[in-house]
Amino acid sequence: AQRDPDRAVEALALCAALIAQDLRSVGIDCNCAPVADIARDTTHPFLRNRCYGTDPASVTVIARAVADGLLAGGVLPVVKHMPGHGRSHLDTHLALPTVTPGLEELRSTDFAPFRALADLPMAMTAHLVFAALDPDHPATQSPRMIRLIREEIGFQGLLMTDDLNMEALSGSLADRTARSIAAGVDIALHCKGDLAQMQEVAAAAGQMTPAAMDRGRAALALRRKVAADLPALLAELADG
Repeated sequence: AQRDPDRAVEALALCAALIAQDLRSVGIDCNCAPVADIARDTTHPFLRNRCYGTDPASVTVIARAVADGLLAGGVLPVVKHMPGHGRSHLDTHLALPTVTPGLEELRSTDFAPFRALADLPMAMTAHLVFAALDPDHPATQSPRMIRLIREEIGFQGLLMTDDLNMEALSGSLADRTARSIAAGVDIALHCKGDLAQMQEVAAAAGQMTPAAMDRGRAALALRRKVAADLPALLAELADG
């Protein structure tokens, strides 16, 4: 990678395509990647270990390669966590972080990769408070932050929450779901696998809006049927 950054990016795309093939082989056609958050020294390890770097430009290139590889393998990428999670010093599975930079600083750093990747079909929100923009709500449940994702960042695809079971959010699962949908997200994500909880989330989410349905159809239209030559992909990756 140090000798040939371009080949390293190509290898990432190939790896993503191979992962996509594995997913498709078991009936999965969506993957919650790439992570386009900007890592910092203060980023909590739960997220930092998944970040691609500290520079917005290089993170954008890597995230684009991963997204392209997934799409080439017939899997829809979900870029995350809009509008940027890298400043989180807490594990949002356990607590709600608040970050304090102003809008101009966020535009030049955290938001930058997501603006460049706004054409991707799906995205996931961030469970953290941007104090300078909406000090009262985590981004997932903030109408102002969802408008920022749509208008400032320019993302018009299908927008899902991060996992509603995470302790960054408060209230019952029904409350968490209803607040998120009311803020403007399209679909609610619940990861625990508990049937009663899933039913609670589904009831609170209700029917998708016509606009959300349109965004969902647009995303599904990008899901390709592929018949990749896996030995050839592996050989190309090994050759790199």
